[in-house]
Amino acid sequence: MLFSSIVFLCIFFPAVLLLYYLLAFSRFCQNILLLLASLLFYAWGEPVYVFLMLASIVGNSVFAICIEKQSGEKARKILLICTITANLAVLFVFKYMDFVLGIAGINGKNLPLPIGISFYTFQAMSYVVDVYRRKVKAENPFYVGLYISFFPQLIAGPIIQYNVISEQIRSRKTDFNLFSLGISRFTVGLGKKILLANSFAAIADHVFEWSSIGTERMAVPAMLAWLGSIAYSLQIYYDFSAYSDMAIGLGMCFGFRFPENFNYPYIAVSISDFWKRWHISLTSWFREYVYFPLGGSRVKNQDYMVRNMMTVWLLTGIWHGANWTFLLWGLLYFVFQLAERFFEYPQKMKSPFMRHFYTLMVVNALWVIFRADSLYQAGRFFLNMLGLNNNGFYSDLAVMLIQENLVFLALGVLFSMPFARSMNECLFRNPGSYLNKICTALYPAGMLALLICCVSYLASGTYNPFIYFNF
Repeated sequence: MLFSSIVFLCIFFPAVLLLYYLLAFSRFCQNILLLLASLLFYAWGEPVYVFLMLASIVGNSVFAICIEKQSGEKARKILLICTITANLAVLFVFKYMDFVLGIAGINGKNLPLPIGISFYTFQAMSYVVDVYRRKVKAENPFYVGLYISFFPQLIAGPIIQYNVISEQIRSRKTDFNLFSLGISRFTVGLGKKILLANSFAAIADHVFEWSSIGTERMAVPAMLAWLGSIAYSLQIYYDFSAYSDMAIGLGMCFGFRFPENFNYPYIAVSISDFWKRWHISLTSWFREYVYFPLGGSRVKNQDYMVRNMMTVWLLTGIWHGANWTFLLWGLLYFVFQLAERFFEYPQKMKSPFMRHFYTLMVVNALWVIFRADSLYQAGRFFLNMLGLNNNGFYSDLAVMLIQENLVFLALGVLFSMPFARSMNECLFRNPGSYLNKICTALYPAGMLALLICCVSYLASGTYNPFIYFNF
């Protein structure tokens, strides 16, 4: 079930919210409701694979309890290895087995990919590892089940460590201010998804589809190829950050505070800076559970540091999918970050604009590889962008698409920068001012208008893909 769907907006969410506050007399009953609602939310799209998620909840809960009860370090470590192996084995079977078999020339089973399996598997593993490290105590399967399956962050994160919300599960507080903030955050995220991400998706999908046809049937001019790549860069940002906004907002409605997952990544001035701002929860997960255990950068031999970085970025690419494109995408990010670390060339650029331009060009180019169906298509797309495919530069179609989507493209560029945050700080800086009172009074009406606009778009059957369903 998508957040950006009529079923969720008009039936599921209002019903769960109403029942939740009717059960305000008992936190335990509220938690039961949220667990059952989360399982229903997942089963709506995955009626069979919901049992796989339940098996993950029970299995990881049992392993965590066993690890905590063991006093010997060797036994604890063996149990931890067994847990991680079991989780990765499930992930391998459903996500990577066909790819590996294909490399060996063997036909795979073509098993459907369970939605959100990478996200909830990583959360489950982090919980067991934290129990092993004695950062948290082993919980009963009920609390673990709510932590892993909680519907706001189940399908696409943010990936949350158990110690962040363990106390919130038991004793969170809800009030009108937090609720209203959550509804506003959710509405803004919905607007980013429906109005911006979906508009960019329509452009990017068509351009990449035309590019895959081949130059014999459809030559993609350089101008159109660049528009497609930029549209995809904007699409994936607004698609994923919108989901994170909606997840964080929904969490607030139920009294939970989730960590931020994006911090204006397209204003970054280096590749390293970009990854401090993009998908923060995934970056933090790999740093905490892979990079630091391997020794991180605090190693005497620089070769080990390079190995650690390469391992993290190799796994980051593989995490996103079973395709050579994702593998190359991750390895290229490793190469660029390693070069930045050793040569410090972004810092040596005197102009902040040039550092920013360099970062955007690299990120945009790597999104082409990420989006392409194959390395061959990625190569052809780059040739199109450079005008080396006998494709020319100018495109009437590109001009038409820009004209039709000029408002959305302008808003996409504008809101990828801290414009909205700066505007809010300016408008609400003086609580007692006349301007502040006017903005405060009009804000609910603005949010309501945005919500109605989004629902209208959905009701009209607007194009509504979601990228991270695939991960």
